[in-house]
Order: sequence, then C-alpha cells, then structure tokens
Amino acid sequence: MRAWRVSHPGPMTSRPLTEHEIPVPRAGPDELLLRVRACGVCRTDLHLAEGDLPEHRRAVVPGHEVVGEVVTAGEAAAGGFVPGERVGVAWLRGTCGHCDYCLRGAENLCPESVYTGWDADGGYAEYTTVPAGYAHRLPPGYSDAELAPLLCAGIIGYRALRRTELPEGGRLGVYGFGASAHLAAQLALAEGATVHVLTRSPRARELALRLGAASASPPGGPPPEPLDAALLFAPSGALVPVALAALDRGGTLAVAGIHLSGIPPLDYQRHLFQERRLLSVTANTRADAREFLRLAGEHRLRVTTTPYALARADRALADLAEGGVEGAAVLENRPNGGQRRPPGSASVKG
Repeated sequence: MRAWRVSHPGPMTSRPLTEHEIPVPRAGPDELLLRVRACGVCRTDLHLAEGDLPEHRRAVVPGHEVVGEVVTAGEAAAGGFVPGERVGVAWLRGTCGHCDYCLRGAENLCPESVYTGWDADGGYAEYTTVPAGYAHRLPPGYSDAELAPLLCAGIIGYRALRRTELPEGGRLGVYGFGASAHLAAQLALAEGATVHVLTRSPRARELALRLGAASASPPGGPPPEPLDAALLFAPSGALVPVALAALDRGGTLAVAGIHLSGIPPLDYQRHLFQERRLLSVTANTRADAREFLRLAGEHRLRVTTTPYALARADRALADLAEGGVEGAAVLENRPNGGQRRPPGSASVKG
C-alpha cells in the first residue's frame, strides 16, 4: 500500500516526509483494520515532521484525524464494529487504564498514554489500524473530508473551550484561526458567546467574520472589549502575554497546542493579578471525543477544508507550514479517484 513516513525530521524544505510502498498492516486481536477514506493534516503532524516533537517511532506514518471504513475486526475487538462501518481515529490511541489519572477520568494525563501517528502508524496511508476501544462512531450528515478535522482539531478545540469555563453569554478571544480554532469558535457561537478573532492571516479573518465572529483583527492589538476567556491556537509563545493582557478580571487563557515557542517574561500585575489564569491543554479523553462528536451532530458545524490527494501529502504539510491552508487540510483516499494499487502490496482478507 501507499504510505508516507517521517524519514528524517527537519524543516519542510528538507523534505522530511517521503512516500513508500509498505505492506498493509494486520489488525491485532483487539484492533480494527481500516481502509482510510480521509485523514486530516494537523499542525501536530508538522511539529513531528520538523522535529519540534521528539521521535517516538522511527519513520512513523503520521496522521491522527482518520475517517476509515472497517475492513476486519480482531477476535477480541470491543464495540461491535462491523465491516463497512465508518469510524473515526483520534490522537489518543491507548492508556494503561489503572493509574490514578485514568481512574479519575483524566486518561489524557496517563504516563503510559500512546498516540496515533506518533507511537503507532497513522492515517497518511491507504490502510491503518486502531484499538477498537479507541475508535469513535461518527455523526451523520458530514462527508468524510468534513469529519476528519473533527477528530483532533474539533476535539482539542472543544477541550480547550471547556477548560476556560467561559460563562454563559461570555466574551471569547481566539488567537490563531486554523482548523481547530474555526471549529471551537462555531461551538462557542452556537452556545451564545461573543467571539473576537485575532490572527495574522487576512483570509482567516475573512473566514472568521463569515462564520459569525463579532470582530477579526491582527493579534498585535487588543480586542474591542475585555475578554472573559481566550484560546491560543497559534504556536507562538509571544502571544501569551498579549492574550493575558486582553483578559478581564477572573479571565482564563487556555493554550491548545502541543508545542509552543518560548514565552516572554510575564508581569504579575498586568498579566496574572485579579485572578487571571493560564492553562495548558494536553491531548484529549475519549469522553471529550464522544461529547464533542455528539454536539457536532446536533449543531452541524461548517467545516472549511482544503482537499489534497493522498499522493500530495507532502505538499499539504508544506502548505500548512507556509500558512497557505484555509480551514483544515484533508488528505482524501478515493479508491476510484486515481489512487493506484501499489505493486506487490499485501492483500486485505477477512
């Protein structure tokens, strides 16, 4: 089968992502084998490719926003999944299930947690596997390409939004406006918030206004009014003091990315006094995913995507690095859409 691997992490100009012909994986006893229908291109994939995150698996196949079709299920696979069923694969792939964090519902903090496209091969391929206990049923009414970004961008944005404890009818600032931000902003709007978007990209500002943001401006200046909460999606630590200074008394800033550049010194009186809070967001729980996907089914989010064929995965990641993607980049793997069967690849049998 066709798959892309992070062969040598480094800047995208060094072509760290390379295409390979590899065997179709086999599902373990508790796993599902999926034919990948679509896979979102996440900024975390970019951090892995460029070496911002440490290597967990040599030459890993990235991709953790996977919409797949069940091909086979292992004999011990839970959940009652059947061949032909459409399911989702997210970032969190496994936890120990018995540590203090898992037992108190914080499995995203499990010290033994493992992740799709980092510890195990992900969705930049024609087939992938997932433990059945970490596969997600998907809401109807969305295309494969629309569903893919929900499985990380959507889930992480949802967790970040909930971490801020935004009050009903509150004022939310969103710094950066890519895949995750444009979904979290819509959910906040659906729940009655006023949303102010601060981002460098003129195209992203236009998208924010089309989706219902009250304002959209560059991130250098303050928003039109003090904020009850703010979400930082841009991987720029320089924006942390900017966003904290924009908070009203008791406001919360949640940093949603897995990687952030250095944070400048903070001034206690200006940035933290009057009970302002700075929080990080780490991965997601399966409960987060279930709740967000339920809400996505209720609210019918407008998912803005930029499609790429699987054969152009390297271009998609390079465009993301260059800020050339509107909304979410998504790799599409259509069986009759020009994707060739690799010579000598393993066949898939039940």
